[in-house]
Amino acid sequence: MSSQPGYFVGIIAVVIAAVLWGTTGTAATFAPQVSPLGIASVTMGVGGLLLALVAARPIARHKTALFNNRLLVLAAAMNVAIYPLAFYSSMKLSGVAVGNVISIGLAPIAAALIEWTFDKQPLNRRWLISIAFGITGVVCLATAKPASSFESTATSWHNSVGILLGLVAAFTYAMYSWIARRLIDRGITSRAAMGSMFGLGALLLMPVLFVTGAPLLASVNNFSVGLYLAVVPMFLAYLLFGRGLTVVRASLATTITLLEPVVAALLAVTIVGEKLSLTGWFGIGLISACLLIATIRRRVKSKPTPLHPVSESST
Repeated sequence: MSSQPGYFVGIIAVVIAAVLWGTTGTAATFAPQVSPLGIASVTMGVGGLLLALVAARPIARHKTALFNNRLLVLAAAMNVAIYPLAFYSSMKLSGVAVGNVISIGLAPIAAALIEWTFDKQPLNRRWLISIAFGITGVVCLATAKPASSFESTATSWHNSVGILLGLVAAFTYAMYSWIARRLIDRGITSRAAMGSMFGLGALLLMPVLFVTGAPLLASVNNFSVGLYLAVVPMFLAYLLFGRGLTVVRASLATTITLLEPVVAALLAVTIVGEKLSLTGWFGIGLISACLLIATIRRRVKSKPTPLHPVSESST
């Protein structure tokens, strides 16, 4: 496999995943009767089971390796289950703007710190510059983005708890991304790694879905929204994200997903009918610059080698 084409295919896969994730907020506005916990549990719960189902054969082939790495798989599953609950609850308590800034904007920093701690990956100047552009852009976009149907008037106590939950969401997202990459580096294909992680995480979310998911069955509209969220932004997007992680570091992948709030804002303008100020458009420009700086590779004399040699054709 040629490493350079493979690298760009991985980048494109993560970009498409981020675009699909950016549709979740707009989709959820079409089912306002469903609570954030209901949205979170159906998205990750049903979507995670689908990921495990289609990855049944790769999981079976890698069962020995998965068993040998069972602590990592279990840790990833716990982070998978916690992430959506913390993310949607953060938006509920602190508002969509603050919830998105903390959960999405700080995830690349969390990922880089995790890689620095466990993998001894250096925090180079180019990454620091790109992440500064990205976080500034997310802040600009969040302050300019109108509230969605999830947002409520937050008291100072609610806001503090919401910020804390946003930090939890950022860390858990970065952690399960890093664990997925580590499993892939140990010779487990991305479908087997993602399927096992999200399948177990989905099982952990089933009690939450049972308690909060009744409104999803109250109407065809609510059911359709839940089905879309589970199949497209969850199932399909995480297949693509896992494919990207075969050649892209977790810190870079989470940086690319800063594209998510850009897509969410554009959809809010074009579909929901919200207006975006000049500050918001400036934020989109900064995030675009962040992605450009972070993803373009410098030319090197020697032929680069892929970060992981496993081909997805084996899945």
